[in-house]
Amino acid sequence: MATGPAMSDDGLFRELDADGGALEALQWRSRPVLVFTDDPANAAYRAQLAMLRETRSGLEERDIIVFRDTGPGGSLRARLQVEAFTLVLIGKDGGVKLRADHPVAPESLFSTIDRMPMRQREMSGE
Repeated sequence: MATGPAMSDDGLFRELDADGGALEALQWRSRPVLVFTDDPANAAYRAQLAMLRETRSGLEERDIIVFRDTGPGGSLRARLQVEAFTLVLIGKDGGVKLRADHPVAPESLFSTIDRMPMRQREMSGE
């Protein structure tokens, strides 16, 4: 697992448990972004986390929590068929909304979320 101050859990950035149990507790409250890699030194993984860390206010505004997973195995990895580097956006309804095998710019991630019907209602104050 990743360690060190830059990778410590801080509320918005957390380690993912192997079975993804933490995700169920967030359904209807948050939009998890899962960032998987088999190697914490992977350039795509490090770039993705750096980009996301620079956009904390955008993450908070959209109820995003970023989960890191750098360990092999686990039932969630198998269920999502994760290999090497993978980013998965889970909607508040628990469904997979975006999957990528390359770093995703925060603006692209935010645009995807902002087009979702639930996010549209949030922005209109309903």
